[in-house]
Amino acid sequence: MTDPPRRPRQLDSPVLPKVFRYMSRAHVRLYRLTDGRIGGKWRIGAGFRKPVPTLLLDHRGRKSGRTFTTPLLYSTDGPDVVVVASQGGLPRHPQWYRNLVAHPDTEIQIGGRRRAVRARTASPEERARLWPLLVATYADFDTYQSWTEREIPVVILQPRTP
Repeated sequence: MTDPPRRPRQLDSPVLPKVFRYMSRAHVRLYRLTDGRIGGKWRIGAGFRKPVPTLLLDHRGRKSGRTFTTPLLYSTDGPDVVVVASQGGLPRHPQWYRNLVAHPDTEIQIGGRRRAVRARTASPEERARLWPLLVATYADFDTYQSWTEREIPVVILQPRTP
């Protein structure tokens, strides 16, 4: 058995969070402006050969109360939408995940359609069932998990009536 790949050191550069923040804002603007025609598919990493659908997740800051929007890769499981709090294998959970734990009722946008959802972290049994499906959607999730000691949360976004 071979050792998992090590997390590239350049990913820990202090410049990258700023770059990602600006790229994310541009992504959100283009996605909203075009109803997902631009920005609706992720074509980086494993997504280069097999583009992955992207949604916009609104979330309220657990401390500030401000509303933020984050583009995320997703998969579906029946009526539920499933996202992964990978943050590229960083050692801490992403802010959007911590915000959803504090304020689980929110909205997502897929293409031009907005919908109300309630977020919850998958149980260990649900995660075990969903993880292979998520890796089949975007193979890099497995790599990200190998780069961190935390268990990357799987988040289930269940439809709710607004």
